[in-house]
Amino acid sequence: QVQLVESGGGLVQAGGSLRLSCAASGRTESHYAMGWFRQAPGKEREFVAAISRSGGSTAYADSVKGRFTISRDNAKNPVALQMNSLKPEDTAVYLCAATRMATAQTLGHRYDWWGQGTQVTVAS
Repeated sequence: QVQLVESGGGLVQAGGSLRLSCAASGRTESHYAMGWFRQAPGKEREFVAAISRSGGSTAYADSVKGRFTISRDNAKNPVALQMNSLKPEDTAVYLCAATRMATAQTLGHRYDWWGQGTQVTVAS
């Protein structure tokens, strides 16, 4: 069993930056590929970014490419999502997820564990 806890959300002005972190407990996070998803009110959950177990490969949604960066340090716990040039449309609850698979996964159903989420609000 893996428990995931996100942190780093908040309120930011458009054009600003936030850095989200995801910490795992129960089993070491380095055993899993990790991903970030988001869900805005009234919308379906959508993929944001993912990173492989080794950290050697990443994947991004087109809407965040060039603005968001996912990273991990397997010697330390958190997986991070650096979000720059934020837009009001980035407002959502951001969820961290872990999968037993080794490669970066873009589909939600391939993830085995989910965090509760952290709110990101971007004001225009």
